[in-house]
This record gives sequence, structure tokens and C-alpha cells, in this order.
Amino acid sequence: MNELKYKHSESLLSRAKKVLAGGVSSEFRKYNHPHAIFYSHGNGSHIYDVDGNEYLDFTLSQGPLIVGHSHPDVLDAVATYSKKGQLFAGQHIQEIELAEKLQELIPAAESMRFCLDGSEAVQTAFRVARAKTGRSKFLRFEGHYHGWLDNVAYGISTTDLAALGSRTTPAVFPWSAGQSPNSRDEFIILPWNDLDLLQHTLELQHQDLAAIITEPIMCNNSCIIPNDGFLQGLRDLCDKYGIALIFDEVITGFRMGLGGAQKYYGITPDIAVFAKAMGSGYPISAVVGKREWMAEIEEGRVIHAGTMNASNPTIAASLATIKVLQDDKDTYKRMFDLGLMLKEGLVGAAKRTGQNLLVQGPGPMLHTGFTDLDKVSDYRDTFTYDRVKLNKFISGLHDENIRVIGRGLWYISAVHTEQEVAHALKVAEQILCDL
Repeated sequence: MNELKYKHSESLLSRAKKVLAGGVSSEFRKYNHPHAIFYSHGNGSHIYDVDGNEYLDFTLSQGPLIVGHSHPDVLDAVATYSKKGQLFAGQHIQEIELAEKLQELIPAAESMRFCLDGSEAVQTAFRVARAKTGRSKFLRFEGHYHGWLDNVAYGISTTDLAALGSRTTPAVFPWSAGQSPNSRDEFIILPWNDLDLLQHTLELQHQDLAAIITEPIMCNNSCIIPNDGFLQGLRDLCDKYGIALIFDEVITGFRMGLGGAQKYYGITPDIAVFAKAMGSGYPISAVVGKREWMAEIEEGRVIHAGTMNASNPTIAASLATIKVLQDDKDTYKRMFDLGLMLKEGLVGAAKRTGQNLLVQGPGPMLHTGFTDLDKVSDYRDTFTYDRVKLNKFISGLHDENIRVIGRGLWYISAVHTEQEVAHALKVAEQILCDL
């Protein structure tokens, strides 16, 4: 690595540490290579740092930039609508228009509320489920990420497989110091993709459960596709026991299609959470649901509030993003095709270089990791990954100006091209060869 390549970022990081805890405003940003990097601007599929380095970007700011950096239609819509005002503490016309559009596109979106981020929206969904069912707990799955707040910050990160306990009685470990000890009592946790185990657990404990929450694709740990029949099994069991089925579509929403993973798989949850790609980097999320569930908010039994909710810039950004995605009828086919090209190319490069690289995911998002397994099916399988080798691979790509999320996740945008994917594959093969 050329140490001068990141010299200005290093200097700014030292300055930032004097005023920002750890020099950053989100924990994940600490772990860029070789340290937190400071960026100056982005355009399309490229991002530029303060040292003048230009990167072909597959992080897309952890996923939100589905139409790329600084898309002119999004920026123009935000600027135009912001001139009318930033925030009214009241309703405005584009808020209705966005809600009508989401209702048209998303199967579960009979009614909705707007929030600022996924973490907040998830907690709103839990509150609705508890109110309607009169039950207190929710069930979630190992390795799934539903935000950083206390009651969901368990079972998502450990380096010790033994700490997980058995599959049938998983141990639960907190993600952070300072979590409320009572938050552990709010949920049951199980391995994902095991319908028989889930069915057995519900037979014994369904009377305590208000909701089951799941990522419809396990994007936050290895990009794992649901087993055949698993999502339908969740739907059937929730119907049987009167439990709310919640889809966390913070990543899959708008990335698997305008109707989210629920439309892609044909499984409609009772409540769903959308964020990230919905707003092209502007802070917005949505809790959408069937009217019988959202009536808890509509009729005032559940309180949902937020001064900054549905501000003019965020709503305008979301409407513009959806319009960009809708106007080009080939957008999603192109993203899936480019994802397949990337996936097949990485697999071929691994074979030619003798590397045990496993590539998983549906295309618009992919995960790369080094393991001797042919398939990773749940969080426990991810412990077979060679994390040291992955870090070398991602760092090597970064030094060659290919930016990928550190845990091995790649995102395809609507503005990536075949030529850019081909370039990334050429660089990746050289890095694999050098490992």
C-alpha cells in the first residue's frame, strides 16, 4: 500500500478525533481501509476522496444510492421542493403522492407512516404488533440486523461460535456495552431457514409472541437466500397463531424490485419496513402494513410521532428515486444481469486462482467470502469464513480503487455498466492471484 495515497484523510481523521468520538459519526465507518476515509464528492457509480483517489463504488453508501451518487433528477427534485420550505410540522401534497405511489407498488402497503430511518421504523412495527395482539415478545433470527437499538442488538456479531449455544436453545449475546438488561426479555431468537425448528418453537411459545421479524433475504450476514418454502412457512405459521409477520426490507426494498422482496417472492407480510434505497441517501423510512394492523396507529391506540418525519427534501428525494427507477423499464433487468455477470466472473476468477471464494446473492446485492462450504445457509455457517483473507481481499480492492463493503457485500446500482463490472473483475482476479 502506498501510504501517501490516504495522507490527507489520515490528517483529517486525527483532527476529527478531537471533536468526534472515534473520529466518525457511525461505528462502521471506523473500519474502512486503512482507516476512516474522508470523501469529497460522488458522481454516478464513482466516489472521490480528499486525496484525489477515484473509486468505482459498490458500497453505494451502505446501499441507499440505488440510482448512484448525485443523480441530477433526485438533486433537482430536492432543490425545487425545498424552495417551498424544508419542514412544515404539517402535511404537504408530495407526502400524499409518495404514499399513493408506495401503496400502488408494495403489496402490504394498504396504509403507512413515514419515519427517518430503519431502526425507528422497526420499533414502530413492534409497537403496532404488540398493541393489536396484546402480546409482549417478538421472534427474530440469528445474524439478522434490524437496527442498533437495545432490543434488536443481540445475536448479530460475535467471533466465538461456541457463544451461540445449540440450535434448539441458542444463547444470546449483546452487541454493545450499555444495553438495557431488560431488553433481553423482549424476544426469542432462532437460527434462520429452519422451518421445522420454528414450528416446534411456536407450538410451545406462540402465546407470548406478537410478531416474527425477518429479512426476506439475509443481507447483513452473507446475503443468504431463503430456503424454498421458508417464507411461505413463516406466513402460514403467523396466520395460524395470529402473529404479525414483519419483513425488514430496509435492504431488499426497491433493490429486489419496486415492490420489494415481498412482491419478488409473492409473500405478503402484515407489516414491512422500507428505508435506504427509498430515499437515495436522504433520511427517510416507511412503516407500511395491512390496514387491519395499521389501524392501531390510525385510531390512536399506538402513538407514532416525529418532528422531522416527511420533510420536504426527503419526500421529494423518494418520489424522484422511484420515478428514475420506473422510467427506465430495463433498470431491474440490467441490475440483475450485471449482478449475475459479477457473480459468475468472481467465481471463475476464484477457480483460475485456486481460491475458495464463495459468492452468494440474487444479483443486485452479492456477498463474497472465503470458505470451503458450497453454500452458506444461516448465520452459523458464516463462522467458516476466513475473515483475515476477506480483509486482505477487500483492502486490496480498495488500494486498486474498487470500493466494496468490508464484510464482503457488493451492491449494483442502476448506473453501473458492463465495462465497469468487467474492470472490477479484472482487478479482483489480480487481487485473488496475489493473496
